Amino acid sequence: MKRRRLAVVVAACALLGVAPAGGSAAAKTVRLTIAHVVAHCHVWETTKSVFGPTLKITVTRGTRVVIRPDCPMDFDFAQTRGPKLALGDPRTYAGSSRTITFRKAGVYRLTVTNVQTPDERGLTVLGDVNTLTLTVVVKP
Repeated sequence: MKRRRLAVVVAACALLGVAPAGGSAAAKTVRLTIAHVVAHCHVWETTKSVFGPTLKITVTRGTRVVIRPDCPMDFDFAQTRGPKLALGDPRTYAGSSRTITFRKAGVYRLTVTNVQTPDERGLTVLGDVNTLTLTVVVKP
């Protein structure tokens, strides 16, 4: 009877998307936005904070990072450091998002460059257009 009850609890948790006690927790998701700003074009942003063009985050293995441009530009992603990621097509288009899963421990570095110029998209920028840098430290 106890085995059946445990099976029912595990099935209910799976349906609700909750990890049962003693089981592995669902992977964490970090959401980042590429925001357009007048000074130098782009910065990293979350729902709570605005960062500069360079951001370093520390996560655990299995974390998903979802990056969404909040700008009418397309962006090219390139990995410059760390264990190889499955980035697929380097281009992320305006209105879409990119999800990157960090499965292995290590230090990863990505650069994100806008494809179009601000003038081509009708945006005002003071100073040189920047390239975004994201460093992700993945702990075991």
